[in-house]
Amino acid sequence: MSREANIQWFPGHMAKTRRIMQSNLKLVDVVVELTDARIPYSSRNPEMDRLVGSKPRVLLLNKADSADETVTSMWLDHYKRKGITAVATDCRSGRNVNKFRDALREIMKDKLAQWEAHGMTGRPIRLMIVGIPNVGKSSLINRLAGAKRAKVEDRPGVTRGKQWVSLEDGLELLDMPGVLWPKFEDKRVGEMLAFTGAVKDDIMDMEYLACRFLEYMNDGYPELISGRYGISLEDLPENTDETMGCVRGFEMLERIGRKRGFLLSGGDINTERAAITVMDEFRSGKLGRLSLERPGDRNDTV
Repeated sequence: MSREANIQWFPGHMAKTRRIMQSNLKLVDVVVELTDARIPYSSRNPEMDRLVGSKPRVLLLNKADSADETVTSMWLDHYKRKGITAVATDCRSGRNVNKFRDALREIMKDKLAQWEAHGMTGRPIRLMIVGIPNVGKSSLINRLAGAKRAKVEDRPGVTRGKQWVSLEDGLELLDMPGVLWPKFEDKRVGEMLAFTGAVKDDIMDMEYLACRFLEYMNDGYPELISGRYGISLEDLPENTDETMGCVRGFEMLERIGRKRGFLLSGGDINTERAAITVMDEFRSGKLGRLSLERPGDRNDTV
């Protein structure tokens, strides 16, 4: 099976978002960058460091309840060594959102003291929330605001325009739509974003995507696949070269389809249905807690 996906997705409103972000940076005190705790490398926009510059920043590893806890701890240690303030959160459940608030006040403590000295005690900390699509920005705002101020939907690009949200605990949020880069230099980055749903499924070959995902799982969490689908992972074929595509992943997909009874007329396995099932169950957390990236996987990890 060789159907490699050249994953590119950059809706026109995202180019506009970058311009809006740059023009509004001067209005905020801290940039809050949301990433997906399962793919911290791939879910960080590589342009963000250049765009944000020296502005204080807090990095949130969101959806941490879906990630491998041990690996997330490795990422937090990694960012701490690099001098980056990072907090693992799950904005839907509210886990560690208070720790995020504490991190904000710690990073702003000198500025808060300066404001107090100048009689600006009531001045709110103004935040800009940025991140790729579908990483939890609306959930964070709703959790901090205590009300459904932003529309939450599990579909990339649903939060549009910019909006200020004033909070009772001395925070003021400027929410931004998702910012995705226009070109993936690394094919793996595109795959990781497609796995988690940051890229719309309707531009994807779902069978190829599921096959690639299953190959990552076979390398990192084979027990989750065999346990969930009741299939054997023995005697899988080797991917002998790039031209063959993900032969091993397709064999796994066929075994899952056969086990689930996904059959077409004539007895052929409905691998498309199996692919959609695998990706849906990963995204909904039914496969268990897992992380697809670890610090040190790539030499340029930031």
